[in-house]
Amino acid sequence: MIPTLTGTVAEDALGRVLMHEHVFVLNAELMINYPAMFPEDAMVERAVTVLKEVQATGIDTYVDLSVMGTGRNVPVLHRIAEQVDLKILLATGWYTYHEAPVFAQLNGPGRLFDGPDPLAEMFIQDIRHGIGQTGVRAAVLKCSADKYGMTDGVMNVMQAVADAHLETEAPIFTHSDPGNGTGLAQQDYFESRGVDLTGVVVGHCGDTDDLDVLRRIADRGSVLGMDRFGLESRLPYEARVEAVVRMCALGYADRMVISTDSSVFSMNFPDAHRRDHLPLWDARSVMPRVVADLRAGGVGEDDIDQMMQHNPARILGSASRREDA
Repeated sequence: MIPTLTGTVAEDALGRVLMHEHVFVLNAELMINYPAMFPEDAMVERAVTVLKEVQATGIDTYVDLSVMGTGRNVPVLHRIAEQVDLKILLATGWYTYHEAPVFAQLNGPGRLFDGPDPLAEMFIQDIRHGIGQTGVRAAVLKCSADKYGMTDGVMNVMQAVADAHLETEAPIFTHSDPGNGTGLAQQDYFESRGVDLTGVVVGHCGDTDDLDVLRRIADRGSVLGMDRFGLESRLPYEARVEAVVRMCALGYADRMVISTDSSVFSMNFPDAHRRDHLPLWDARSVMPRVVADLRAGGVGEDDIDQMMQHNPARILGSASRREDA
């Protein structure tokens, strides 16, 4: 069974899944020191409205990949989940492009204070027993690498993610930058640790329409996160659609998932900018716009079901199937 914010669900009940989204992208220190920046009651109401609209388009499950470093707040998310029928899954990990948190730099194997890796211990706790005292278990692991490449801090987190995966078998989702090859580097590291790459979703592969890059990642078994539809500043919408159409024609539908990486509210992106410059960067656009345009480009229903339902069920249910074996 797969853990959600409000209980567990069987993999065959996931339905259509958005595999890389966010309810909120926040900054915990800003929330503590400047609470007016996040009026909780109003934001919960806003999120409930948006997520009901997401579900009304035909989406059944929403994977929220906000982790520590992006303001994951389980009690607030639980308030939202109780008011919607959408199944919401959570992640554990730490989001950084450069440095790991100081406590993780100082504590752990071979560090100033030698001992167990505190990040790995947290991630395993989140998956096995629940996040903090909430009782809500994380369903997946998350790590990031971007313009700075595979820094010491990025590797610190990736090591902990690999340790937690090998202990729990929870699937791994990444943030990568196809422009500098971090997705391939993530695969290299995880493979060196004995991770089965078929359980790794390499995020933001949809930021490129270079099919050679996409095929190099997919041919190693990982799933391509074609997950930023509408983020025009990274790649135009039409190019994203065409890349998925062409990859489906080449037989890669079984190694792609569709999403937007958008959020109901983000402290990083002003609402006005998103409204004026990124109107399609919205989870509510996937079924009525993205999927419709994929169909118009020649992608068949079997491939759409593969990307929206079967691939997510296979990935998200992998750990629970092993637990039940």
